[in-house]
Amino acid sequence: MKNTFAILGIALAFTACTNAKKEEAIKVATIKAVKDSMRLDSFKRADAAEKQQAARIQEEKRVLMLASAKAAENAPAATMASPRNHSVNQQTTTTTTKKKGWSSAALGTVIGAGAGGLGGALIDKKKGRGAIIGGVAGAGAGYLIGRGQDRKSGRVQSNN
Repeated sequence: MKNTFAILGIALAFTACTNAKKEEAIKVATIKAVKDSMRLDSFKRADAAEKQQAARIQEEKRVLMLASAKAAENAPAATMASPRNHSVNQQTTTTTTKKKGWSSAALGTVIGAGAGGLGGALIDKKKGRGAIIGGVAGAGAGYLIGRGQDRKSGRVQSNN
């Protein structure tokens, strides 16, 4: 009787262990499959976004080409002489493009203030005072450097 219970207990233990391992293997395989499908889905979304971006760029190029073609068609008509006058009417047009985004001076000021504030807080024992002094000094230096870059790029005219 003791032997029967012992054999039954051992057999029960072996069967319990094997089922847990199988279930664990099934869980791991399921999790792996879900992760793979999510990764594949994200690749598909990124690929679709790249295709949309390429199509948008292509459309912008087409619009620019059409606009330049229209401008080329209209340019000779504007400079042609009238039949009554024998002089040629030459018109010079200057187009100014509006600069978009931050100027280098503004960007330099912001970056300089942040870097100076961080440096001042790390150096000085009184963190607030050091951050303020460093931020002001960094903002001034960043503005001067950015203003010089703006002058080089032609965004700002020199005061000479």
